Amino acid sequence: MSAADWLEAVKWDTAGLVAAVAQEASSGRVLMVAWMNREALEQTAATGRAIYWSRSRQRLWRKGEESGHTQAVQEIRLDCDGDAIVLMVEQAGGIACHTGRHSCFYSRLQDGQWVTVDPVLRDPSAIYS
Repeated sequence: MSAADWLEAVKWDTAGLVAAVAQEASSGRVLMVAWMNREALEQTAATGRAIYWSRSRQRLWRKGEESGHTQAVQEIRLDCDGDAIVLMVEQAGGIACHTGRHSCFYSRLQDGQWVTVDPVLRDPSAIYS
């Protein structure tokens, strides 16, 4: 398999994207889910820094480009169906979520309601200008 062939194993959706889960390497906690196109995955592998595809901005999104909360990628895994990626990352600043929380998964289903269970570590207005 040549160097570029590894990208051929990924089953991109009709928009040319694949789901990417960022998991904290030290704790195993899922921090966020985003999307990657071929260029984002290729650049992530080449640089060791998480780069995603922003569907809302329609451009590459270098995690932390505004907040400084970058993700150093320690490992990239492809699932058995080839249609999802897991990035094992080290999260700079301990904040992955744009809400100022450690993880984007801060709500837990409790008695039929979503309950916020993780605190805001930093006010988003202090993170984003």
